[in-house]
Amino acid sequence: MRKMLMIACLLSFATMCGCRTAPTPENKAEQWRKAAEQGDAEAQYNLGLCYEDGEGVTRDLCEAAKWWRKAAEQGYAQAQFDLGCCYAAGLGVAEDEAESVKWYRKAAEQGHEKAKAALKKLEQRGGTAP
Repeated sequence: MRKMLMIACLLSFATMCGCRTAPTPENKAEQWRKAAEQGDAEAQYNLGLCYEDGEGVTRDLCEAAKWWRKAAEQGYAQAQFDLGCCYAAGLGVAEDEAESVKWYRKAAEQGHEKAKAALKKLEQRGGTAP
């Protein structure tokens, strides 16, 4: 308890002195990049979001898809779903229904509800889903 109080005091003091400032979008993107380049799947996914939205980097859907693929290949379900969406709509990658289904299926197998819905929608319209 005493240690927690000491940490809280130090952080409070640092804030009062102006030692801590809110990170800019550029700083956030750079922090995600450092972790992503070391193989952190969550950071890879978040860096992809930065590229999708143009937060701290120039908007680039090809880069977003590249980072989502890295996270997806490590089993990160949200990245698998988003990569599936990229292939479904041809955003940052060539449109490819089979690839889309592949990534939706991987996410759905982990319980991702939107991926399950996407597969069901493809199946209902006669696509290549199950």
